[in-house]
Order: sequence, then structure tokens, then C-alpha cells
Amino acid sequence: MTIINIDPGDPLPLVYQITNSIKELIDNRTIRSGARMPSIRNFASEHGVSRFTAVQAYDRLVAMGYLNSKLGSGFYVSARAMSQSSVDGIDKLDGSIDVAWLLRNALDDRTSKTMPGAWWLPAAWMEETGIQKSLRALSQKHGEFFTAYGTAAGYQPLRELLQNKLSSIGVTAETSQIVLTSGVTHATDLITRYFVRPGDAVLVDDPGFFILFGGLKSFGAKIVGVPWNHDGPDIPAMEALIKEHRPRVFFTNTVLHNPTGASISQSVAYRMLQLAEKYDVILVEDDIYGDFHPSTITRLATLDQLDRVIYVSSFSKTLSASLRVGYFACKRGLAESLCDVKLLTGLTTSEVNERLIYQLLSGGHYRKHLDKLRQRLQEARTATISRLEEIGFTTYLEPEGGMFVWVKASDEIDFTLLAEQAAKEGVMLAPGNVFHPHQEPSPWFRFNVAHCENPAIFEVLSRTMRACRIKSVGE
Repeated sequence: MTIINIDPGDPLPLVYQITNSIKELIDNRTIRSGARMPSIRNFASEHGVSRFTAVQAYDRLVAMGYLNSKLGSGFYVSARAMSQSSVDGIDKLDGSIDVAWLLRNALDDRTSKTMPGAWWLPAAWMEETGIQKSLRALSQKHGEFFTAYGTAAGYQPLRELLQNKLSSIGVTAETSQIVLTSGVTHATDLITRYFVRPGDAVLVDDPGFFILFGGLKSFGAKIVGVPWNHDGPDIPAMEALIKEHRPRVFFTNTVLHNPTGASISQSVAYRMLQLAEKYDVILVEDDIYGDFHPSTITRLATLDQLDRVIYVSSFSKTLSASLRVGYFACKRGLAESLCDVKLLTGLTTSEVNERLIYQLLSGGHYRKHLDKLRQRLQEARTATISRLEEIGFTTYLEPEGGMFVWVKASDEIDFTLLAEQAAKEGVMLAPGNVFHPHQEPSPWFRFNVAHCENPAIFEVLSRTMRACRIKSVGE
């Protein structure tokens, strides 16, 4: 039987309509604790939605604690005897739970899926041999670093090496201004904890990376998207949004931007810094893809010299996501304060991992590895764009480097259904709505060219695009 009403004309995606409606019924005790929910098949049939949409909605409700799944029996309403603080906690996470669902589905059982929407390089492209060699060398050494805590700011020799790396892009910093982290996500988490309080407005790229959005929402931040152009953030829009919302921080990915592949121009970078100075805004520059760029490129940190810019990066995309070694660089006093936050929330980072990265960087492996990656990505990017355009996608721009291309489906295509149908055939896409701060519907898709070497991907896309064509009136 039908338990909720769904409005196909509502701009809110079906998954959210279903989730919100069932949540309300459970909160109001219209559906009681212990009640058995309709099966996914029956729910989809009764409400006129796809089984994929029903699965998404039920998974969200399970993650939020509203439903529980019993193997071989179905889904049941969870007991709701919770304190108000528990309810507040669930409400606070509700804005980011869709991101958590996406991460789980992307990272679990990857061997059974083709992942053109992935945000990492294939394992075969990474420097596994160099890591194994460094591991063997490190295992022969003796010291407390195998069993003891590391130092607060991280392994000193690696920070000294990073000091030189920053110098190569024109940023002057002392090692006391550099703090090692467990990747960029850890760095942005520390910065958010320090600067952001529940209800505070925070500027982000629109489109931008969904993991950042989910993290900020989990802190109760009000995220405000700044539109991106071919040469960086839209400056008039940025100023208008600053005037309206008075944010303290702007998180931005400036070089080989995720998802568009664009890079900031020098003129836009100057204007961003002028606005930051005028309105007292901290700019957090995520440069995680910068090493993929084949030439010298403008960075906010280079122009600003870490006055209003906090520069963050990592080696998760270029060397190893598993080792989780990243860093940030900023003013000395701020670096000390953020290091204190690091200690209070997670103590120290892994010195074993930091020593491994140090050996890879100092032994000459990294430069050669990057040269190979850039060449391989260039070849894959050219081939992927050509194949996507052949089957009807429009390219936003051809990036100068990196792994992402941002393409638009034809207006004749039901882009939501396209993602669903491709997923049913084992091809996991990255639909544009997840890259917008508030998940607005979008005909855009992000493709990772390194995961697009399998011709079957384009066969599936071509077939599903034909099936997802919107019929004109009178057809």
C-alpha cells in the first residue's frame, strides 16, 4: 500500500522526498517502532519509483537510525526512545548523510564496479614498487617511531622537504609554519574546528567537492556556494555573497579544480585576495591536484605569502591514499593553534607513514613518477573527451592536466535516470548534483579519465543514453 505522497514536479530529488516523508511519519509515531516496512520491490512499485531510488532512500534511513535491516526478513522501524541530544545529533548529521552513503558505496566492493566517477587513480597507476622498496628500507631501521607517538607538527625532515617544495612554487615558509596531517580532509577538519561554529556561513566552490560539503554540514555550518567560471570563482558573485552572509572562511580548490578541471587565473587570484583583505576572510587553498599540472601556475599562497591564505595539500592522489599524509602551511601563530587542535582531537599523525613519504620524495622517485602520470593522464584525457563527445556529451573545457573532465548531458536526456541505469549495469557515475552544496539537480557529470580506459563504459553510456531520452510532446 502507498504510505507517502511523491510529487514528480517537486525540484527536490525523489530520494529526499521519500527520506523526509518517512522520517516525519516515524518521528510523529504514525509508523511505530518495530513496524515492518514494505519491501524495496513493493515500495518502488506502489510509489512509481525505481528500485534504485528506493534502495537509496532505505539506506539513508538505516544510516540515520530510523530503520534497521534484518537479513532475509526486510526493513523494520528502529526503536526511537532517544534523548533530545541524540535527536539533535541526528538532525545535525542529516545534511551530510547523503555524502556518507555515496562514500560507502564508492569505496565498498570496488572490484565489482567500473568507476568512471572515482576521485582516485587506479592502483596500477600508483608507485607501488617505490612504496615497497621504502617499506623494506624502513623496516631495517631501529627506533621508537614504530611504537611511539610522533611529534606534534609531524616528522621534521619531511617538513623541511616540504619547505623546499613550497619554495619551488614561490611560497616562503619556515618549518614552524608547516603541520603534517592525515590528508587534506584532516587538514580542512582542523581548520573548520578552529574557525567555524554552528550556524556560521562558510563559502565553498560551486561546483566543488562533496566530501568538504558533508564535513562542513556535520559541524552545523551554513555552506554558501560561489559559482566557478573557466578562470576561477566568479568575483562579483563572491563579493555579493560575502556582503550578504559575512563568512569567516572560503574553502577553494584553485589548480585543476575538482570537478571542472579549470585553474585560477592570476587576475582572479588578485581580486580574491583583495576581497579577503577588505572583508576579513580567510582563504583555504586546496592544492591537492597541483602536482598534476604540467607547468608553473598561479597559487593564492604564492601571491599572499600565507598572510590570509592557509595552503593545504597531500600525497593521497599522487602517491598513496592509504598512507594518508598531507599538510597545511599558514602564519606561524595560526599554525601553532591549529597544531593544538590536531593534538586535542587526534594526538599525532603516523611517523611511519611520514617517513615513507619522505623517502619517496627524497629519493628521486616522485619526480619521475609525476612525469609518467602527467603523460599517461594527457593521453587518457584526450581519448576520454573524444569518446564522450562522440556519444553526445558536451565538454566544459579541456583541462591542462589532472584526471577530471566535466561534461554535460544533452537536454534530451533524463540525467537522473541515466545515473541510475548506468549503476544497474555496474558503471558508477559521478552526477553533477553531488558537487553542488545543496544537491541541486544538474545535467553535468564528472569523469575520471584514468578510469575510462575500458571501452565497455562508453558502450553502456551510449545504450543507457538512448534509453533515457526524454520524449517530446507528440512523440
